[in-house]
Amino acid sequence: MESPLNDGLLGEGGVELIGSELTLEGVILAARERYKWMPICVVEEWVILDAILTEDELAKVAAAGCQPMFLFAHKVVHDEQRRFEPGHWVRSTIARTFTEGYLFETRNTVYLLLGPGHRKSSSIEAIFSLF
Repeated sequence: MESPLNDGLLGEGGVELIGSELTLEGVILAARERYKWMPICVVEEWVILDAILTEDELAKVAAAGCQPMFLFAHKVVHDEQRRFEPGHWVRSTIARTFTEGYLFETRNTVYLLLGPGHRKSSSIEAIFSLF
């Protein structure tokens, strides 16, 4: 399944980042040291979308223990719970943390970012209009 909107918001541009350069097995083992029980989803060709919010909205996000970021990946490599097929795209829910340059944690999943990706700012409306 091709990912939606391969240009514009999800295309090139923004700040270039590099995720993990470990092998699939290596990145999963590294993540398991920190996240013992969370489901893991490994992705490539990813974009971190920083939501542009008002001060009130930012306060609500922070009060919920989240950060105003979402992940979109053009390519799922491996999903432990088989929610997403390899090769398909995925958009996360709002982030709890983004650490080590490749660990993107939401309330119910840890996404492991492999290889190159991008980071961009976007309105929350544009992020939710992707799907």
